Amino acid sequence: MRVLLVGAGGVGTAVTRIAARRDFLAHMVVADYDLSRAEAAVTALKERGDRFSARRLDASDEDGVRRLLAEERCDVLLNATDPRFVMPLFRAALAAGAHYVDMAMSLSAPHAERPYEECGVKLGDDQFALAGRWAESGRLALVGMGVEPGLSDVFARYAADELFDEIEEIGVRDGANLTVEGYDFAPSFSIWTTIEECLNPPVVYEKDRGWFTTAPFSEPEVFDFPEGIGPVECVNVEHEEVLLIPRWVDARRVTFKYGLGDDFIAKLKTLHELGLDSTAKVGVPGEGGAVRVSPRDVVAACLPDPATLGDRMTGKTCAGTWVKGTKDGAPREVYLYHVVDNRWSMDEYGSQAVVWQTAVNPVVALELLATGAWSGKGVLGPEALPPRPFLDLLTEYGTPWGLREQG
Repeated sequence: MRVLLVGAGGVGTAVTRIAARRDFLAHMVVADYDLSRAEAAVTALKERGDRFSARRLDASDEDGVRRLLAEERCDVLLNATDPRFVMPLFRAALAAGAHYVDMAMSLSAPHAERPYEECGVKLGDDQFALAGRWAESGRLALVGMGVEPGLSDVFARYAADELFDEIEEIGVRDGANLTVEGYDFAPSFSIWTTIEECLNPPVVYEKDRGWFTTAPFSEPEVFDFPEGIGPVECVNVEHEEVLLIPRWVDARRVTFKYGLGDDFIAKLKTLHELGLDSTAKVGVPGEGGAVRVSPRDVVAACLPDPATLGDRMTGKTCAGTWVKGTKDGAPREVYLYHVVDNRWSMDEYGSQAVVWQTAVNPVVALELLATGAWSGKGVLGPEALPPRPFLDLLTEYGTPWGLREQG
């Protein structure tokens, strides 16, 4: 398999380190707008041979992406950029006749009049609008194939197939006890994406109502996370699983809740109140005259790069899917989860826990596509494909998943 990886940030670099250990990969072109980042990711690989190369690429240049896919004879495009670039990369892969994999879906837009009651443009709507063209092409666009969304969706499919007869609720629950030495505020993942998902109206799915929205940080609950992480307060956040799971899994309710903490929520609210979450460019005085910049990009530039924080981080991160329903006529409640200890991911791969946990799942998916264990055409989420091959291969990668009976 020949892969074009677009994005050589923390997640993209972790992808290269994981993929370098697997035999299914014939060649990976690592492309980034900043060529030095792509080159650094490739140079850092041990015993890479000629399986990796670096190229400069503007992810917003749809035609340029299409040309590079053709020039490098790539079978699949793996998108490791932020969601702003989903659609040009998605369309470029379709035009080039390549398969496509991403970890976050096309952006949403709130309802103009009732943002905290009704959906406007939902996450992934722009991609699903092209599902017919993807199916006609015979190519697969596997969307939301990170950890959340991604592994969490695989867990939902596994629960429906093997653990339950009927499902009342599927709730993705994410929590951690990570700390970063020397920083009062240092998000462990892209602040650009974090602002997007946390300040947009969260989406909830109910079978008799469909998709609807609530206010940010609604429905707080304390969830007890495994492997020593413990109780963490979680709140509703906009996330792709709520838009993906109901398309392929029969459940009466689907939610996503994130363990943020009061301090983190307060900072996000302050950014919103000051307009610093905006992506609309504003004029700012510069040495050569006024320059136009996005306030959110400025916030991101002022904070440390999450990929560089691993040496200062301690603790674990947990991604998982809580499922409640019945099996053989009896009530059942389980939590399927995946925990990564930052010390382990740094020692083993040199990548901090959150970016490594995100990166391992698309690599597993690529290997399943390369071997034929997964196949399909059109625009599909992870829950549209058989879960057992994925979970078995994830364990083979040296990072097992867990199942906890609740109650």
